[in-house]
Amino acid sequence: MRKQQAANYIVQVVLGIIFAGHGIMKFQNGLGGVAGWFASMGLPGALAYIVAIAEVAGGVMLIVGLGVRYVAALFAIIMAGAIIKVKLSAGLFGNGKAAGFEFELALLAMNAYLAVAGVKGFLDNLIGKNKETEYTKAM
Repeated sequence: MRKQQAANYIVQVVLGIIFAGHGIMKFQNGLGGVAGWFASMGLPGALAYIVAIAEVAGGVMLIVGLGVRYVAALFAIIMAGAIIKVKLSAGLFGNGKAAGFEFELALLAMNAYLAVAGVKGFLDNLIGKNKETEYTKAM
């Protein structure tokens, strides 16, 4: 394994743990309440369910390295939405009443890197090798 691949896996796993954890917290806190909070910000309440499921499923996918580019792109969009809709008014580092968006910005940047760089995860690489082997055998 190359150093860059190892570094990519570290970023994937850490992001996967963070997003899966946040999704699980949404379920534990009650999705009805989370949906109400989304609605209070002018977002559709159903979006809370979609985000929670995406965070748990996508987090697990990042941890095992499956569909990394696509999951990372989705998470980058979710983080952009969180910054714009929830955190932007508090500023980068907060305003004394609410936390800033520095954490969400870091998550957005890491996910954007994985998506734009076309990073493949462990299972993505494993599946790719199997497909390549099957293809070369057929030739």
